[in-house]
Amino acid sequence: MGRSNPARQPLRAGRQVAAKERRAGRRDQPALNAAEIERLWGAKSGTPEGDRLDVLATLVDAYESEHDPIDPPDPIEAIKFRMDQQGLTRRDLEAIRGTRARAAEVLNRKRDLSIGMIRRLHERLDISAEALIRRVPKDAA
Repeated sequence: MGRSNPARQPLRAGRQVAAKERRAGRRDQPALNAAEIERLWGAKSGTPEGDRLDVLATLVDAYESEHDPIDPPDPIEAIKFRMDQQGLTRRDLEAIRGTRARAAEVLNRKRDLSIGMIRRLHERLDISAEALIRRVPKDAA
């Protein structure tokens, strides 16, 4: 009974790596962690280096989410960005937003997005619903 199960060996090694990395994260060393991630970049999954890379990347992501959160984009800027990416014109948006006048009012920040517009923009242009439901600053034009 003193033998350890070989199938559990990777699990133990992963826990040891995770515990070591949690201590590294508490030392608040984002620059050192980033340098280590760069060194380990491309390590194969399932190897000790790959496990270390996964844990470090998770720690850095959590640190950045807490200390430097990125707000979703302004809804109108998100729409304009997606239009540019897909080579769309204002006329192309008529099918999504209704009339040409309504599309122009929305893009010029004269009219808020309706729930129906938000749904259609999300479904057809694959823009995050979270970004589309934010308030549109009227003076950002």
